[in-house]
Amino acid sequence: MNKKAQNLGLQNTHFVTPHGLDDDNHYTTAYELAILTDYALNNEKFAQIVNTKTCTININGQPRQIANTNELLGNLNGVNGVKTGFTGNAMRCLVTSCTRNGNQIITVVLGADTKNKRTEDSIKLIEYAFSNYERINLEEIIKKEFENWKQINEKRIYIYKAENKNVELVLNKIENKKIPIKKGSEKDIKIEINCIYEFEAPLPKQAKVGTLIVKNKEEIIEAIDIQTKEEIKKKSIINYMFQFFENLPTCLDF
Repeated sequence: MNKKAQNLGLQNTHFVTPHGLDDDNHYTTAYELAILTDYALNNEKFAQIVNTKTCTININGQPRQIANTNELLGNLNGVNGVKTGFTGNAMRCLVTSCTRNGNQIITVVLGADTKNKRTEDSIKLIEYAFSNYERINLEEIIKKEFENWKQINEKRIYIYKAENKNVELVLNKIENKKIPIKKGSEKDIKIEINCIYEFEAPLPKQAKVGTLIVKNKEEIIEAIDIQTKEEIKKKSIINYMFQFFENLPTCLDF
């Protein structure tokens, strides 16, 4: 469990007890519980179990119905999990997954005095998130800005000693294709493009020539390499000879 926590980048989580009961060296944070939950929900069986309100099982051949202790499941629009909890030190806890209109959020409430309090706080967090935030198509914005920049700048790039003077540029992979932002703050998304305009051949395919940086105000949320689409070969002696003979009539006329 601790190895998995390290693999997920959880720096403030440490497991000691397999059942989760209190121990000074058994701890986590609300944020890292959200990361862990997001990872766990990729497991289809886990996602199915935490989204199940009731289930009938057999004990010694006798059917028995058991119920999910998540009080929001089936009672709040979009809730599809995940986990309730209680210990003497942690108090009442609730991790909730909620999906509306294709947008999923995870909320974590820890240390509530009562079950009602954790329910109220969870509902407030969920409703606040859906009321105040939206997802934008960042990939679409990036590609549009890059194409506009290419129309002006692509032909300005000069490759010395290149076999072919035409350079075609492409973007490397965009990691954050859609991102959540506060409603009405799309204007805070800014794109900066930095590029070197002079190189010497040869250049390999996917050689980095610049960087496209996406900022939300001053926070960098994406940095994408600008690359050559194809290999750019260096001129050979034959290329220079052809160039010489192509210019020869002009030289003679002069």
